[in-house]
Amino acid sequence: MAAIPEPLHTTAALIDQWYEEHREQPRPHLGASLLGHPCERYLWLSFRWAVRENFSGRMLRLFERGHREEIAIVGWLRKIGVEIHHTDADGEQMHVELAPHVGGSVDGIIESGVPEAPKARHIAEFKTHNKRSFDELEKKGVYEAKRRHWCQMQCYMAGTGIDRALYVAVCKDDDRLYTERVEYQPEIARQIIDRGARIALTERMPPPISTDPAWYQCKLCGCWSFCHESHLTQEVNCRTCAHVTPGQDGCWTCALWRGPLSYDAQLAGCPSHVLHPDLVLWTFKGGAEQGRCAVYEIDGHDVLNGSSEMAITSRDLLAGKRVPDPNQSGCPF
Repeated sequence: MAAIPEPLHTTAALIDQWYEEHREQPRPHLGASLLGHPCERYLWLSFRWAVRENFSGRMLRLFERGHREEIAIVGWLRKIGVEIHHTDADGEQMHVELAPHVGGSVDGIIESGVPEAPKARHIAEFKTHNKRSFDELEKKGVYEAKRRHWCQMQCYMAGTGIDRALYVAVCKDDDRLYTERVEYQPEIARQIIDRGARIALTERMPPPISTDPAWYQCKLCGCWSFCHESHLTQEVNCRTCAHVTPGQDGCWTCALWRGPLSYDAQLAGCPSHVLHPDLVLWTFKGGAEQGRCAVYEIDGHDVLNGSSEMAITSRDLLAGKRVPDPNQSGCPF
């Protein structure tokens, strides 16, 4: 008798595959939701689009569920008389500019109706938690249990001029609710935002929070492999290029093509891309070809990275190629 074949779960697999093929593009700014992260290197790598986590389809669906929950929470609040604006006039989440290259989107603005302070305005922050995380939140409060969420609210209060926040958390396992009002701490908020602005404008990569791969804050970090294994980006875009610099005006400028870069151009990069020296494990030996290229020592040989006739493109270098492509050309912008 032939064995019964293992189920393929084709439908479920295709759903997850679709999410993996349609993952969101990176944010143009350094988001307020990240500013409470303890590691400055993580923030710099994230803002530079140098390390992008490849989440599974299941995780991406889980993130989407969190977004759907926001709409449900807004409805619950309105049922008890809370006046809340969840989106702006165009139906988009309300973006808050905090500093050059630093900002975020507020989940909602409460005008009135919070039972503990009916006349006070609040910014609203909504989060979903698994049971373990939710139990810790109930026990310790948001400042101790979820410091990044607390920092995020401080930034939004600074950006909106509203001095109270309402944190609403939902347990995904059993639908329990936790709410907490958070007070604005202006000096701390300024420190958080200034730190983010400094990191965003920093040309060189900051040191890691730890060089120990077993350090508890490193073990679950999306940048663990970069910091503790490869020290080599796999991303070719304008933000990983040595020619490009973030400016105080909130724009990114290319020194080679002498102009500001749109978001779409930053994502695409160009054939003249030169890998930033801090994002590779090779020894940087200086510029060449009138600043168009960089020289890296790879396996004992000097290799030209860039777009000149004898150079190797960044994509080819990362793919392991060491022979230049004679057909490469310059930037189309």
